[in-house]
Amino acid sequence: MNRLAGVTSPYLLQHADNPVDWWPWGSEAFEEAKRRDVPVLLSVGYAACHWCHVMAHESFEDDETAAYLNAHFVPVKVDREERPDVDAVYMEAVQAATGHGGWPMTVFLTPDAEPFYFGTYFPPEPRHGSPSFQQVLEGVTTAWTDRREEVAEVAGRIVADLAGRSLVHGGDGVPGESEVAQALLGLTREYDEQHGGFGGAPKFPPAMAVEFLLRHHARTGAEGALQMAADTCTAMARGGIYDQLGGGFARYSVDREWIVPHFEKMLYDNALLCRVYAHLWRATGSDEARRIALETADFMVRELRTAEGGFASALDADSEDAEGRHVEGAYYVWTPEQLRDVLGEDDAAFAAACFGVTEEGTFEEGASVLRLPGDAGPVDAARVAGVRARLLAARDERPHPGRDDKVVAAWNGLAIAALAETGAYFDRPDLVERATEAADLLVRVHLGEVARLTRTSKDGRAGDNAGVLEDYGDVAEGFLALAAVTGEGAWLEFAGFLLDIVLEQFTGEGGQLFDTAHDAEQLIRRPQDPTDSATPSGWTAAAGALLSYAAYTGSEPHRTAAEGALGVVKALGPRVPRFVGWGLAVAEALLDGPREVAVAGPVGGELHRTALLGRAPGAVVAAGEGPGAGAEFPLLVDRPLVGGEPTAYVCRHFVCDAPTTDAGELADKLGG
Repeated sequence: MNRLAGVTSPYLLQHADNPVDWWPWGSEAFEEAKRRDVPVLLSVGYAACHWCHVMAHESFEDDETAAYLNAHFVPVKVDREERPDVDAVYMEAVQAATGHGGWPMTVFLTPDAEPFYFGTYFPPEPRHGSPSFQQVLEGVTTAWTDRREEVAEVAGRIVADLAGRSLVHGGDGVPGESEVAQALLGLTREYDEQHGGFGGAPKFPPAMAVEFLLRHHARTGAEGALQMAADTCTAMARGGIYDQLGGGFARYSVDREWIVPHFEKMLYDNALLCRVYAHLWRATGSDEARRIALETADFMVRELRTAEGGFASALDADSEDAEGRHVEGAYYVWTPEQLRDVLGEDDAAFAAACFGVTEEGTFEEGASVLRLPGDAGPVDAARVAGVRARLLAARDERPHPGRDDKVVAAWNGLAIAALAETGAYFDRPDLVERATEAADLLVRVHLGEVARLTRTSKDGRAGDNAGVLEDYGDVAEGFLALAAVTGEGAWLEFAGFLLDIVLEQFTGEGGQLFDTAHDAEQLIRRPQDPTDSATPSGWTAAAGALLSYAAYTGSEPHRTAAEGALGVVKALGPRVPRFVGWGLAVAEALLDGPREVAVAGPVGGELHRTALLGRAPGAVVAAGEGPGAGAEFPLLVDRPLVGGEPTAYVCRHFVCDAPTTDAGELADKLGG
């Protein structure tokens, strides 16, 4: 065992038995590098990363490679999901130097943590123009020994370049109709009309862009926006990126048609997509959207929920096949012969036609990824359900993919929001209970006694790493959604506590936000990325939560901070709308008010449910009755019943409509 034994990160624990003498990230590793006068090898990855596993098996489990590494470097292993700040800083350097990035990320550093040579995956022998890992190690060692001044010059230049990068955040002003219209036009240009989604292969599920499109349609009635959202969701739901047997989405599709996924399943993708499909159903009444939202919610609860009530980070892409090989996708793919073994000839032929399983296969070695091809024709729904159940039972007998059991605060915040809303929309109180249990875990373990968020936990034990901005923003978002659904004002109070820390610790001049707190560990550059990638950036997540909290409470500082943060959306929205989707969704809420809905009446009653189903972008909902309701939610202060009946009040931009006791009238006010 090396120095990774005893850490909480499942990814680091995967490397605890390597012959490489790994160190976790920390000052001790760099002090050791200074003492020995050797460079640091920084290797960054995550537990569900396929190519991280490949490089580990080829190089880090190899005794000869490990011996060379240990003799000439201090090797440091980082889980990017536990330390997104470290990952962000060095990924920026990798992308600037090489033009691309990815994981595993391999960076060579001076003992002062300054990078001087970069890469991602290195093979065990030269391949496709890439040097072998051993060649890279030897080359870096030679440079460090014989050309130290050159190494120092390169490292200094890179650090100066990173430090000199200034962020243009849009200056004064918030995104308006012009910027939103330009963003919509930009998305339309990049839209794949044939297959849905945006851009080419590899194609990622654009959950946040779809949320923007749904909100834009709700606010303006733009049918084109709704059509792009609906068609994209249909294409994904019928593709191989969606698990047609067990529910839930894979990380991305390697092709533009959504046929073959990269099979890892991430909590954040499924949380975001669950919520998007629930919102699509809210907008259209689509039975398919309802099915996908519920199946994805059930997948998260069934496959990712931990014993402590939180949600694990991911399921691995790899698992053992029938020959005992550890390969990608083995758990999910099918051959015609495997269908016949489980279903018999007739049902196997039916299943093959229904799910697009062919003799030549759509994946590797004649296997196919299950999907719902458009040319399958009318199907017998009952027969499909029976076949699906039998295949799912048979698949359950296969070796399961590994699970990364760490609980990441930000991603659990996204899951809380998705499960709370999906449970409320579809009368599934069990899903609301699961959301509440996850929120309880975050308060009990991740906040604990320190009154600051911890990034991760495992087995009910908090990790050592401080929460970053996305943790505060996404957890606050989840708590606000839970407050709206349950009518429990404690969740509003917890959200406010987190957002006050955002104002105190993460806010800079001119509305800027930083990914790390003012008192966080100082890296070679303070990370600050406003662009949405696989998840909302900390910047846009915080902006959305600040805006909602201000609508709930009337807090001017939170509203001002939200508007200041949205200056970056004004700058980036028209230029790169795909990469600021959540920011644009928040901008839609700002343009709409957002509306403030106070329901003086029972939680779960008709008016409350109608309010939750309203499509007005970013509307906040408070429900409660009795003299204590105003203490739970400021929106409920001085909101009496009218004629003794439950009553709804809708306000925005400091103007309130006449109160109503009629659910249909309330639905009209909220675009429902």
